[in-house]
Amino acid sequence: MSENTRASGQGRSVLDFVGAFWAWIFLLLLVMIFAIANPVFLSPFNLQNILANMAILTIIALGQTFVIISGGIDLSAGWVMGMVSVVAALTINTMPPGAPLWIVLTVALLIGAVAALIAGLVNGLLIARLNVPPFIATLGMFGIARGVAFLLSGGMPIPVRTEGLGRVGNGYLFYFHPTAGWSFLTPPVGLAQADMRQLMGVIPNAVIFMLILLFVAHIVLSRSRFGLHTYAVGGNKEAALRAGIPVSRTLIAVYMTSAMCAAFAGVLYGTRFTNGAANAGEALLLDSIAAVVIGGASLFGGAGSVIGTLIGALIIAVLSNGLVILNINPFWQFIAVGVVIIIAVLIDQARERLIRA
Repeated sequence: MSENTRASGQGRSVLDFVGAFWAWIFLLLLVMIFAIANPVFLSPFNLQNILANMAILTIIALGQTFVIISGGIDLSAGWVMGMVSVVAALTINTMPPGAPLWIVLTVALLIGAVAALIAGLVNGLLIARLNVPPFIATLGMFGIARGVAFLLSGGMPIPVRTEGLGRVGNGYLFYFHPTAGWSFLTPPVGLAQADMRQLMGVIPNAVIFMLILLFVAHIVLSRSRFGLHTYAVGGNKEAALRAGIPVSRTLIAVYMTSAMCAAFAGVLYGTRFTNGAANAGEALLLDSIAAVVIGGASLFGGAGSVIGTLIGALIIAVLSNGLVILNINPFWQFIAVGVVIIIAVLIDQARERLIRA
């Protein structure tokens, strides 16, 4: 083997490595820069705050992961989330006083999930059966879900005053107090108001919900027949059809999965902010797509992973938090995320050229 051939092979290996792990490298660089600029960034409180704030975004992005891997896009996810948050808030407010909180939340999630799944089913049928382009079909559902959400809410957030609801979304798995010690799920009993300042929460509940859904999505995408079919449809729909894969059913299931993730995000939003808002997911729609693309999913379909989506969501959350800590205008986040998306697409295209070379 000549030296030129060996050097070329080594150069290609380096490019392959950078292409595969650039998001991890970029995330590490961001953390180092923000930590050096302000040590508060690495404080346990701030790190937990980053994770809790990214939970809803990550859950929506999980649904987008399935859609983008299948070769499509879901522009309705953010407004389906808002619609579900409104439906869940209305449901909770109609529950009888004194009903157990877990029953209230279960009923709200079930009714919200039904509303979301109808939207996902319509998206899937339009795309799979009527061959409507995903962009157009989900853009139409974007408008429908938006209109329904605003009609149900009257254009105003719907407050939910059910006792204990806020503790579900904003609470922690463990609490620690220097005097009272550790407690599980609820703060130690008998603490005075002055002592509450020393109370520290460990592992936000929102992060637990996110991790559970991440684990389920990872297993479904990487180990189940449905996950394999999703990759196959996104990689080459015609080949998938010839291989006997039920392409239509897979696409319908993919868009219903995205809608279900939006439903979980909508209910989690309600528990965190104790209200339902039609525009709850408006700002998260493009960020959810960005998280999937930054995480390595190909916009051409057939490639992507749940872990990659998590890294993409982390990058967006770290950027947002770091800019705030450094007192930089938060509007710079939009520019930064846009630049990162462009870099991700360029790297994806470069990897495609390397594979074909």
